[in-house]
Amino acid sequence: MIATGNDEFSRTLAERIGQFIIDADANSDRTMQKAIGPSEVGEPCERQLAYKIADWPESNDARDPIAAIIGTGFHLWIGEKFEARNTALGGQPSRYKVETRVTVRDSPIETARLTGSADLYDRLIRANLDWKLTGKSSLEKYRRQGPGDKYRVQAHLYGLGQENAGEHVDRVVIVFIARYHELIVHVWSEPYDRAVAETALARLDRIRDQWLALDPEQYPERWQQFPTPDKPNCRFCAYLKPGSTDLSTGCPGVQSASAGASLHSLIA
Repeated sequence: MIATGNDEFSRTLAERIGQFIIDADANSDRTMQKAIGPSEVGEPCERQLAYKIADWPESNDARDPIAAIIGTGFHLWIGEKFEARNTALGGQPSRYKVETRVTVRDSPIETARLTGSADLYDRLIRANLDWKLTGKSSLEKYRRQGPGDKYRVQAHLYGLGQENAGEHVDRVVIVFIARYHELIVHVWSEPYDRAVAETALARLDRIRDQWLALDPEQYPERWQQFPTPDKPNCRFCAYLKPGSTDLSTGCPGVQSASAGASLHSLIA
């Protein structure tokens, strides 16, 4: 958090408002959610997923919440607008399913159950849409390189959730909208493929089984056996703890042969 003001009163007020925002976000439903959601299943870092599966204590208290807060506000706003569009169109069933809970996979095993809130399903075009608010540079990266495995897996998992709810899903869609002073929208889509979702779920099960077999709670050194990707996004990981030599207390982030490269992995 950065808090500034033109005098001592203003600086103090800025700090208090900033801290209020941080505290309110820390106690929000989104932050308090413990179970893995569709947005996390495609995470390239298996160590991060293992921490999440084990409901391990988070160590990164330096994450800035403002981007997620802005994203939540946008989801609420656009959800209201599509609900209003449903009312204007009339008819039953409604064309749009807005912010609906879907079950991607049901299971008597709590850590194997996967549910989530799908942003928008359009019955007319048989497509599930997911909103992503990004910085302008990130949007350009997604435009050039595609959404990456994590977002792509999420899209197909929500497609599976809609299929399980009885909908016909032809395509999955990610709508990237830049947080910028002009409206920039980039849409990525592809045909829905149930196999993409099932492969991701099988990977999640493998990591869960590995955690149970290794028992890193009893043998902390075995956290090392959960691989990390070559190009991670450590900065936003809930389990990042720079300099940590004990993986049971947090992950130091991906290290490199060069100190500069290691630092880059944390701030990129």
